[in-house]
Amino acid sequence: MKKIILSCVLLMGAGSLFAKDMQTLVVTTTPKMSCQNCENKIKGNLRFEKGIHKIETDLKNQTVTITYDADKTNEEKIAEAFGKIKYQVTKAGAQIEEKSCCGKCEEDKK
Repeated sequence: MKKIILSCVLLMGAGSLFAKDMQTLVVTTTPKMSCQNCENKIKGNLRFEKGIHKIETDLKNQTVTITYDADKTNEEKIAEAFGKIKYQVTKAGAQIEEKSCCGKCEEDKK
């Protein structure tokens, strides 16, 4: 009986050894997202970046919420990942320069 209890205690303690330092970053993008294609471009490319676990986009509020493992990446690396797909990011709530969207929605109107 003591061995079983000790094993359970050891297993519960081992779980905390592997805990991840999960962080959340909320950004706005330049150019602004204005369509589903913008969202897909961001989600489709950022999901391959090391340490990123979840990406949520919100067209109405013009935000991208990223949940990431701070042991594997940081805000600067995430900003660089956006740069690879021609977006600049600013933490939500900061002033940003307005530019048009990814251009895909304009192509769709033609």
